[in-house]
Amino acid sequence: MPAHHRPAKSIRVLLAEDQGMMRGALALLLGLEADIEVVAQVGAGDRIVGAALDSRPDIALLDIELPGMSGLDAAALLREEVPDCRVLILTTFGRPGYLRRAMEAGAAGFLVKDGPVEELAQAIRRVLTGETVIDPALAAAALSSGPSPLTARERDALNAAVDGATVADIAAKLHLSESTVRNYLSSAIGKTGTRNRMEAVRSARQQGWL
Repeated sequence: MPAHHRPAKSIRVLLAEDQGMMRGALALLLGLEADIEVVAQVGAGDRIVGAALDSRPDIALLDIELPGMSGLDAAALLREEVPDCRVLILTTFGRPGYLRRAMEAGAAGFLVKDGPVEELAQAIRRVLTGETVIDPALAAAALSSGPSPLTARERDALNAAVDGATVADIAAKLHLSESTVRNYLSSAIGKTGTRNRMEAVRSARQQGWL
């Protein structure tokens, strides 16, 4: 939408999406809305806070799985660093565990990417007014699935094991003893009902716990 056709006060949006084509398409479609202006675009999670501090958006539209830092971790940082910016999570992966973690991080909305752009634009407007906007089917699934059984340290250990790291590697990364790491991994394996750490990682990811 050309600047001279916009209202005096547009909704300023920061867009974080690692796929360039998707990011460009979203920016273009949202830009067609008369009252929405995409003021910043980033392709990595660790660039979100800096871009928000520079552009001062009203809404940060964040994907979850981003290089550098997840959108969920970035949402928690935005709550501290840019408290006036409300967060709307937009993801391909509608996992109940992700929804719970997004709400814990202070997100004001959670939608999956298969909806129409008009629905997204309306969600942005609603979030700006203080509403919480959640995909209804995902909200029902989250209520029925219950909270993640993993502790924060168990999640850390599994995340560090994602690339097949050894116990020694994980211990060094987390500044823990190897015996402590083994205990965390063993507990996580038991809670996920799996046979080894890589199966535990896959199971936890499918549930949205990581």
